[in-house]
Amino acid sequence: MKRTVLAFWLLTFGAVAAANQTAPQVRFEEYQNRIDVLISGKHFTSYVYGSELPKPTMVPVRSPSGIEVSRGYPLVKMEGASEDHPHHVGIFFAADRVNGTNFWNNVAPPPQIAHVKIMEMSSGIRQGRLSTIAHWMEDSGRILLEEHRNMIFVAGVNENEYAIDFSIDLIATDTKVAFDDIEEGVFAIRVSDYLRESGSKAALEPGPPLPEESIAGTGRYFSSDGDETAENIWGKRARWVALQGVRQGKVVGVAIFNHPESINYPTYWHVRSYGLFSANPLGQGDFQRQSKHKKNPILPLRLTLSQGQAVHFRFLLIIYEGIRTPEQIERRFKEFVQG
Repeated sequence: MKRTVLAFWLLTFGAVAAANQTAPQVRFEEYQNRIDVLISGKHFTSYVYGSELPKPTMVPVRSPSGIEVSRGYPLVKMEGASEDHPHHVGIFFAADRVNGTNFWNNVAPPPQIAHVKIMEMSSGIRQGRLSTIAHWMEDSGRILLEEHRNMIFVAGVNENEYAIDFSIDLIATDTKVAFDDIEEGVFAIRVSDYLRESGSKAALEPGPPLPEESIAGTGRYFSSDGDETAENIWGKRARWVALQGVRQGKVVGVAIFNHPESINYPTYWHVRSYGLFSANPLGQGDFQRQSKHKKNPILPLRLTLSQGQAVHFRFLLIIYEGIRTPEQIERRFKEFVQG
């Protein structure tokens, strides 16, 4: 009997050990002003910061097979690539007009969202955690907000998918802080040019891969509310929005989910056909004013934090390969919320 039990546990332990050896490993490598995120030895993205940058960013961002989904400009210039909106760099988190200070459009400090320190950096099987603190500083150097950011990098939940779970708290330091209701914000990725919208619906539909269209773009936005294209999604609320396009003969997608615990859920969306993909729960009044379906009266959010008060944001960003339908994205969203 004892031998049978021992054999059972040895077999079980061996199976678990073998599975762990083949499961994706998330690992961090730290350099000056940069932390690389590696999944099974392959570069996924880098958390980049420094005194010369207006805010921390994550760039480049790659799919499981290594296809870049983020635009490199202005950190990397490529002939023929778009060079508009130089403040759109990789994955970033910022807001316009915080106590009158513009943290969204600036391209060189001051003002600055300055990385202060790393609180945790832990590698692991299928996921790794990176936690940071940053200060939102006015031109004078006065700190308006302390940002506590927790990022969980996930691989292996679904085949051909990487994900980053962002949990962010902004805390007013020594004064009252007011956020204007404005479209420019807050959690965003500037995508590669091939993901710009061309009006094609092909990236939503099953079938053989399309040829590459590096100039016009192959992207198509779609949302949890059934809307398609940036024009029809911009300024509306939705639980999630996804963007699919074609690169190197593969369908590549990016999706952003908004967690119900996040401020002003479900978020409004500031998405543009030229490649800005942003969730903005703070722009309520501005979006309502500009809406084609104007509401009367307009109800601005007017988020204000007293000294020591915090506001919470949470988003899941997934990067995937292969066509996903709205139903598949919705199921993945429910997994995120229920998990």
